[in-house]
Amino acid sequence: MRKIPVSLLLAAAALYANCALALDSSGTPVVVTPLASKTATASGQPITLPQKNVQVLVSRYQIAVGATLPVHRHPFPRYAYVEAGTLKVTNVETGNSNTYKTGDFIIEMIGQWHQATNIGDVEVKLLVIDQVEEGAKNTELRQ
Repeated sequence: MRKIPVSLLLAAAALYANCALALDSSGTPVVVTPLASKTATASGQPITLPQKNVQVLVSRYQIAVGATLPVHRHPFPRYAYVEAGTLKVTNVETGNSNTYKTGDFIIEMIGQWHQATNIGDVEVKLLVIDQVEEGAKNTELRQ
């Protein structure tokens, strides 16, 4: 059996704890890049989870250049990673806007009316993760 120096194990553990670098079981490096660590939504609300039967939904959105999504809101947490493009999200209740670009992570506002527009020159691609009560939808359109 191969002996591994304690100092090497401690260094690997420290790196792993900082989520910067880990080693797989064969000693091959695995790079972990933190993308976000938040406790509040884009509009400053505390993030709270559904209280019963949580269901995780994962979707990919593709938003054409110049397209604007209808005014909508989410009753439950929604997270999005911008894989490509530039998206402007406007809270229509307050008028405040945030612009997100490739590589950004969005923690969407909960229960507030907003809309998003692709303001860039390429299609916006989002990886979207919803946490809802089982069987519920997470988008309500304004009538």
